[in-house]
Amino acid sequence: METSALEEPATVRPAPGNELPTQDQLEVEGDVAADYIEELLDIADLDGDIDITVRAGRAYVSVTASGDANVRVLSKPDTVAALQELTRIAVQTKTGNFSRLILDVGGSRDARAAELAVLVERAVGRIEEGATSAALPPMSSYERKLVHDIVAERGFVSESEGEGADRHTVIRRA
Repeated sequence: METSALEEPATVRPAPGNELPTQDQLEVEGDVAADYIEELLDIADLDGDIDITVRAGRAYVSVTASGDANVRVLSKPDTVAALQELTRIAVQTKTGNFSRLILDVGGSRDARAAELAVLVERAVGRIEEGATSAALPPMSSYERKLVHDIVAERGFVSESEGEGADRHTVIRRA
């Protein structure tokens, strides 16, 4: 079956009943991603060590560097998000399977998690002062999941609302 250049490629999704990839598939995904990131670092003449872990049905690829290595130029949230999407596309191209891998560069994920915790604290503060709900800005599904976890730990409830790039989290009392 031929497709025109204007048609979107079909997204490869797991077969029903097999939503989560196997440990072996995730390890292959991590290896492909690490190879892609390593090539990118070489092209950009950046130093960094790559670590691959598999947990909770996802491959996690971390790029770290010691001292004043220049990998920090890639650790801005928007840059990490773009690199993660490019890496996911590279994995999908190589394996034929949709990838949900998470990329971390220079501790950017921990830094973003701390920023999200501050956002949640401010929102919870508004609710404790009498607001019925508090909406956070749009963010990725991964970030929304982190927010939902933080909110639940605080004893509040949250849900995602909106579509596409406008999807955001709304927090309410339990």
